[in-house]
Amino acid sequence: MAKKKNIEGVVYSTNPHFDYLNNTTEEIETLPPSQQLLKIEFEKKHRGGKTVSIVRGFIGKTADLEALGKILKTKCGTGGSVKDGEILIQGDKRDLMIKLLSDMGYKTKRVGG
Repeated sequence: MAKKKNIEGVVYSTNPHFDYLNNTTEEIETLPPSQQLLKIEFEKKHRGGKTVSIVRGFIGKTADLEALGKILKTKCGTGGSVKDGEILIQGDKRDLMIKLLSDMGYKTKRVGG
C-alpha cells in the first residue's frame, strides 16, 4: 500500500527537483515535572450535559502526554481522552487530579470554580 503524502494543495509540478513540503514539526522535549505548571479546569459546556476535568499546559511530547493521561484515567477510575494537547477526564475529579499530579512532582493550579 502506498503512503499518502501531505501535498498542501499542490496538484502537479513541472519542476524535476520539486519535493512535497511536509508539515512535520519537531516535538518539544518534555520538561521535567518540577518545571511544568498544569492548569486544572472543570467544564460542562458543549458536551451534552456531561462534565469533564481538563488538564492544560503540558509541555512535551505527545507520547508523554498520552502516558500521563492514561495514568490519570487509571488512578481516577474513569474514562477520558487526550486531544489537542489537553487531558480530558470524565466527571469532576479536580481535587483528586491535583493531588495525583502534585505527588508526581508537577506544579498545579486550579482554574475557575
